[in-house]
Amino acid sequence: MLLTKRFLPYFVTQCLGALNDNFYKNILLLLVTFSQVQDLPISVDLFVNLAAGLFILPFFLFSAHAGVVADNMDKAKLIRQLKLLEVIIMFSAAIAILNGNYMMMLLLLFLTGSQSAYFGPVKYSLLPQALQEDELVSGNAWVEMGTFLSILIGTLSAGILIFEDNGTQWSAIIVALLALVGYLASRAIPALPPQGTIEKIRFRPLSGTWRSIQKVRQTPSIWMAIIAISWFWFLGATYLTQFPNFTKLHLHSGAAVVSLLLGLFSIGIAVGSFICERFSYGHVELGLLPFGALGLTLFGIDLLWAIPPVPVDVSVVYGVKTFISQSQHFRVMLDFFMIGVSGGLFIVPLYAFIQSRSAKGECAQAIAANNIMNALFMVASALLSMLLLGIAGWSIPQLFLLLAVMNFGMILYVYSQVPEFTLRFISYLLSHVIYRVTVTGREKIPKLGAGIIVCNHVSDVDALIIMGTSIRPIRFVMEQSVSERPLLKSVFCHAGVIPICSPKQSDTTYNHAFEAIHEALSNNELVCIFPEGRVTSDGTLGEFYVDIDKILARDSVPVIPMALKGLWGSYFSHKDGQALTTIPIRFRSRVSVTLAEVIDGHVANKDSLRVKIASLLGKR
Repeated sequence: MLLTKRFLPYFVTQCLGALNDNFYKNILLLLVTFSQVQDLPISVDLFVNLAAGLFILPFFLFSAHAGVVADNMDKAKLIRQLKLLEVIIMFSAAIAILNGNYMMMLLLLFLTGSQSAYFGPVKYSLLPQALQEDELVSGNAWVEMGTFLSILIGTLSAGILIFEDNGTQWSAIIVALLALVGYLASRAIPALPPQGTIEKIRFRPLSGTWRSIQKVRQTPSIWMAIIAISWFWFLGATYLTQFPNFTKLHLHSGAAVVSLLLGLFSIGIAVGSFICERFSYGHVELGLLPFGALGLTLFGIDLLWAIPPVPVDVSVVYGVKTFISQSQHFRVMLDFFMIGVSGGLFIVPLYAFIQSRSAKGECAQAIAANNIMNALFMVASALLSMLLLGIAGWSIPQLFLLLAVMNFGMILYVYSQVPEFTLRFISYLLSHVIYRVTVTGREKIPKLGAGIIVCNHVSDVDALIIMGTSIRPIRFVMEQSVSERPLLKSVFCHAGVIPICSPKQSDTTYNHAFEAIHEALSNNELVCIFPEGRVTSDGTLGEFYVDIDKILARDSVPVIPMALKGLWGSYFSHKDGQALTTIPIRFRSRVSVTLAEVIDGHVANKDSLRVKIASLLGKR
């Protein structure tokens, strides 16, 4: 995938863009801070804060418009236009750097932020259109790795170059050259025409921003994913902002150690991104989120106890070599690295989730809403830091501890709002920790529209295993007695489980189940049915008591036969409603999930489904 034409030119383009943005921003701040401050009409402190505000302001003003633009025109063409704009901005910036025109550089920084605000939505919404479904997580992993390493390289190289002889001249050349090379790379991106109905584009800076947020809130799962991503940027912005003072006050080290910790944090995110790609097994996997979230909390708390004691000579300032050579600093370095790794594990599945769940032709608008919220959370991060460190008199380690505790609370909130996240975590543990599940024919699950998955029933955890096979959410038709278990009832309710029972037990519940199935299929949802109605004690296919023909007579939708083999859960075998035996879990046993070719709803019936599932099970 990396070396293909559909990904490599785009990857190079976005990496060079992130590199140039951060290189230019840091060059400007370093020039103002360390040279010719007498030429400024305002104070240095005001200039620095104004620069930070002007860079982030465009994300509030233009992101909503950028999302609509990206969804309604060829994405490759839009990227080329944006990169050409970057060339114009950066050539102007090169002239301003050479002439020492700092106010012009400040204006150009605002224009750079505006260009980035328009590039953000197309940067992420391009991926689901350019990549295969099983490449989506890998593509996001590469993008996150490239972005954070570009930020690292841009920040460090600006700090090194500006203090060299002729550093100003070389800085001017580099910003112009990076923009030019990025534009040339963008010309190789293949055409990516709009996927939805083309809308009339209106420029509404403030009302458009609010409308963009309101629109994405209509899908709670995507909205919660955006909140979680924005929370990560809240954490990241706080850590990155406090690195210099934390290093100076609590690690008694110089600027070179700040760069070391920044490097460990950024490389950690890159490593975490690829760990996520490796353990997602080729599809969007929300089950990894709790591992990343837990890591952010645990290593954030451990950082408080990892701070080494104050050196005997308080005037000591450690350099990189001295800092690394002392074992008392290893734990601090490990914590910052693992916070980065946890962040990579946390953020990659969320971006992939938004891309996979957004309606066709609206992905860029969802990403735009995400960018707006990211910017809002980063501003909140700065305000919280000023309040606690400046007014309340907290120390930086206390702030880091608060972040770790708040992270745990935020994740509990997100998971309480979207039970699917919790269920997918349980599904991941079952599929990759307790059992070893392999899936054959995953691509046969319809990407759009209604469909019925029909599967044999071998354990009480079947639904959770099946959930992990599909990126799309699945509504399960479940035995009423199971759906009403005390500890699981509320989760099943939020997950949209449809309870059913034999008409002999309750004719009302039986008929209501078929009405609920009809409603779900009318809403283009996936529905999974265990037509046997109860667990088959010997693992073979039992008699169908759920009337498939009745469903298909009303809703002629595609049917996907599925077979579970090798699964042994902790379940009861029954006879006349009485529990007879409990079969224990066989830890790490091999389980296979096989999907057959889709059957047209016009011809599907009980007999054809029995034959197909029996064939998958090897019974015929």
